Amino acid sequence: MAGEPQSDCLFCKIVAGEIPATVVRKTERTLAFRDIAPKAPTHVLVIPHVHYPNAAALAAAEPEIAGELLAEAGRVAEDEGLRDYRLIFNTGAGAGQTIFHAHVHVLGGIPMHERMV
Repeated sequence: MAGEPQSDCLFCKIVAGEIPATVVRKTERTLAFRDIAPKAPTHVLVIPHVHYPNAAALAAAEPEIAGELLAEAGRVAEDEGLRDYRLIFNTGAGAGQTIFHAHVHVLGGIPMHERMV
């Protein structure tokens, strides 16, 4: 069922504490942790606790949580001391999405025009 934890989802397992992650922020409805394969000096993923396959599905079903996800991404950037940063949502395998649980990438620490992510 949409929104419910999925037993085969890596990010649901991280939210449940079944798989460790380097957590940088945690709220009642979101979790932010460092990417294990960073594409920039700062690369943090921000995910909702609820499971939706992508950001569009999350926004359609639970727009408040989608808004919190974006707000938390901004707080992560601020906490990390980033003045300039990139937020990326990948939707679908062809766009590079590998974990089908809504999430936003917070990338920074180098000029993004020097590196295509």
